[in-house]
Amino acid sequence: MVTLMGSWRLHKFAVPLFTMGFASVKLSLNMGNEDWKKATSVYDFRVNDSKGEEVSLAKYRGHVLVIVNVASQCGLTRDNYKELVELDEKYRESKGLRILAFPCNQFGGQEPGSNEEICTFVSKFNAKFDFFDKVDVNGDNAHPLWKFLKDKKGGTLGSAIKWNFTKFIVDKNGQVVERFAPTTSPHKLVSSLEKYW
Repeated sequence: MVTLMGSWRLHKFAVPLFTMGFASVKLSLNMGNEDWKKATSVYDFRVNDSKGEEVSLAKYRGHVLVIVNVASQCGLTRDNYKELVELDEKYRESKGLRILAFPCNQFGGQEPGSNEEICTFVSKFNAKFDFFDKVDVNGDNAHPLWKFLKDKKGGTLGSAIKWNFTKFIVDKNGQVVERFAPTTSPHKLVSSLEKYW
């Protein structure tokens, strides 16, 4: 397995998120780290949980995943969270769906809060899927996972993430199989998800 840790450290404002089923990634990526290019699936990526312990995304092996960058203050927030929660509630147990949400503040500064503030906000939607620490999804400091996702499934007019709530489907083998625009309703993912169950 490829280790994609780079140089990681805990943020001083980290808060435990286990009470709501949240995982937390704490990272600081070395510039020029290209290890993500050696990955063969999302399972090759390792992150730190809120206790600073390494967690492999291989824990999601055998599950279909929706990986999404989220923000609390976006015009798309309310509908996306509502529908992501509905997908999670309907398909988590019956189909093994797992949703991995990565807060990102790169689009209009729409996710400025701390982990604690983000947790409080998403609790209003009864979101029980896994949340991670804020990451960059574009640029030199983009999280390696997001570099991998974009490399495997480019978007319209280039591979860069265009806005909050870009969605990737990952199959049960950890392969990135589909990408959806921020304006695509999570409910519209169902017909695609069904191909991978």
